[in-house]
Amino acid sequence: MAENSQHEHKTHTPTFIAVFVLLCGLTGASYWIANSNMMVESIGTARGLLIAVSAAKAFLVIMFFMHLWWEKSWKYILTLPALVLAAVLVMLLIPDIGMRTETYSSDRQLRAPAPQTNSANVKDAH
Repeated sequence: MAENSQHEHKTHTPTFIAVFVLLCGLTGASYWIANSNMMVESIGTARGLLIAVSAAKAFLVIMFFMHLWWEKSWKYILTLPALVLAAVLVMLLIPDIGMRTETYSSDRQLRAPAPQTNSANVKDAH
C-alpha cells in the first residue's frame, strides 16, 4: 500500500481541455472556410485548407485523446508501416480512378453519366 502512495498520478485534464478548445476552434475554421466565398472563387485552395484543418484535428485526436502522446517509441513501429501502406495504396489507385473510362465497353460508354463540371462553368453554359 505504501508503494502506491509514493507514485503520484499526474492528471492531464488541463491538456485535454486545451486540446478540446483547439478542436472547437479548428471546427469553427472548417465551417468558416466551407461557407466562405473562397469555395466559389478558389475551390482548390479552399479544399486544400479544409484537408489541412481536418488533418490537424485528426492529429490532435490521435495524439491526445487516444493517448499516443504519452506512449513509448513503439508507437512508431506500429504507425509507420500503416502510413507507408496507406500512401502506396493511394498512389496505386490514382491512375485507376483517372483512367477508368478508357476500358469501358461501347455499351457502357453510352450509358455512363456525363462528366461533372465546375458550377461556375455550368452557369456560363446556360
